Amino acid sequence: MTDTALPADAESNAQAYSVSELAFALKRTLESAYGFVRLRGELSKVTNHANGHVYLSIKDDKACIDGVVWKGSVRGLAVRPEQGLEVVVTGRITTYPAGSRYQIVIESMEAAGVGALLAQLERLKARLTEEGLFDPARKRAPPASPAVIGVITSPTGAVIRDILHRVRERWPCRVLVWPVVVQGDSAAAAVTAAIKGFNALEVGGAVPRPDVLIVARGGGSVEDLWPFNDEGLARAVAASNIPLISAVGHETDTTLIDFASDRRAPTPTAAAEMATPVLAELRAAVADYQRRMLRAGERAIEERRVRLSGARLPRPEDLTASARQRLDFVSSRLGAGLRRNVDVHAQQLARVASPLKEGLLLRPQELNRRRLSEVAARARPALQRRLKSLGDHLAALEKLRASYNPDGPLARGFARVHGPDGHLVRGAASLSSGDAVRLVFSDGDRGAVIDGEAPAPPAASAPVAKPPRQKPLSPPPGQGDLF
Repeated sequence: MTDTALPADAESNAQAYSVSELAFALKRTLESAYGFVRLRGELSKVTNHANGHVYLSIKDDKACIDGVVWKGSVRGLAVRPEQGLEVVVTGRITTYPAGSRYQIVIESMEAAGVGALLAQLERLKARLTEEGLFDPARKRAPPASPAVIGVITSPTGAVIRDILHRVRERWPCRVLVWPVVVQGDSAAAAVTAAIKGFNALEVGGAVPRPDVLIVARGGGSVEDLWPFNDEGLARAVAASNIPLISAVGHETDTTLIDFASDRRAPTPTAAAEMATPVLAELRAAVADYQRRMLRAGERAIEERRVRLSGARLPRPEDLTASARQRLDFVSSRLGAGLRRNVDVHAQQLARVASPLKEGLLLRPQELNRRRLSEVAARARPALQRRLKSLGDHLAALEKLRASYNPDGPLARGFARVHGPDGHLVRGAASLSSGDAVRLVFSDGDRGAVIDGEAPAPPAASAPVAKPPRQKPLSPPPGQGDLF
């Protein structure tokens, strides 16, 4: 088998194009094939350049083509290019070699009706208006002095920085940021979830509930702002229990939540101003109210002073002159009256005290002292006899207690018998043969068996007769049974 591989320099004899040659070749091909094109679509991303050219995009529901209107052709257009306008344009297809993209150079433009997206939005807006979702009567004013502001926006854009800076300048308060995406297919669902999340917070919980909400986003094209035209988002804004301010896009941009929100701000910075008062202005207003109140009080006092002076009332000195005269007359007689009163009471005291002598007070006291001595002399022997009688009775009780002590007879050789259950045995009838008992002596206790037999004797020896059982000795007369 032979090797048929070609040499490296003979692998291909195709000509190698340069990038410029290929790009311009494609440009000539497109321009020759599509030298005249009539195109219908919706205008998007309309940009009026400073040099007079207009750059835009023409789109439908599936595709988008960039377009340009040169400065010389702008004046001859039948309509002015605007965002969302559906038009029919005439031009030629060309390429932009430096960017490897194609575009249409528009030479004429005429209106073809309202854009499909805007028409759809108008129909949705009309339906929600009929439902009363945009009724001004249901809109609420934001609180005058909020303690917590909830902001729903992208955490990385310039919008949140503008809002925080403006709030810090005007009304320093707590700001809660719920980060969301504000562009793309998931933006509407994210903003809806944020609004519902803020409304679900409990008052007084670990995370404070905002007093007002701000939904903010910077400017952009209709496509960029389209998530804020979502029906579900508009209904969530209208159902919010917290007052909500919409600040989506620039002043000229309008979205569906602008109609459903309680307030619409032209810019995010304006939304911060709308949600917060100016602390310095409030302080100045309070100071102005205080000055006005003081001036009003001074004017009221002055008016009453003038009215009082014009009433021709008698002078206070004239009204009190007679009373002062009576006071002077009475006070001049007061000293003499007090002296006379003292003299009268002194005479009455002298009349009462003249019969009183020292003996009248000492005689009853001496009589009571003698009576007390006599009673004490008679009571002492009786008390001594009573104490001796009580002492004898106490000694007799002590002897009786000692005689009842169950451990006393043990020292004299007696023993105390406890039955199998541990209770004291009071008679022989309560025991049976073979019962285990415990004998308690003065120096300890021993176990025993009632009618127990002695060990059997050896077989060679004669049996020993068992001594007869002796009858228990009865206690002598006059002595009680110890058991």
